[in-house]
Amino acid sequence: MKKMNVIAIFDKNKNKVLMCKRAKEPYKGMYNLVGGKIEKENDGLNEAYRELKEETNIGKSDVKLIHFMNISYVKWDKELEVYYGILNKNVELVEEVNKLEWVPVNDDFFNMNKYAGEGNIGHIIEEIKIDLKK
Repeated sequence: MKKMNVIAIFDKNKNKVLMCKRAKEPYKGMYNLVGGKIEKENDGLNEAYRELKEETNIGKSDVKLIHFMNISYVKWDKELEVYYGILNKNVELVEEVNKLEWVPVNDDFFNMNKYAGEGNIGHIIEEIKIDLKK
């Protein structure tokens, strides 16, 4: 099974979520959550921290990641691990490939002309926002 992860990072006040603007296909020019492939020999949480550090410069001392949900695509033998975290301090973002932007949490993440993933980002963000209110 092919495994991937996405990581939703919120600012300290939970008013904004970090997005990357895709520089290449698929979804070139669209906003997506940070993430990538999970190497078989590594566990998901460590891979999430690795991807986050590589793509943003956010490390374990900046945020505690929570493994929130998995989305399985049975037909394509793929699984998406979803993590989220809230920054505990201001950080200096360092872009790897994709441009990084803070987006207000009340944006329309279901807008498929702006956000990648055929509505998955909207679903993921809305579910996390419910969890954050608890």
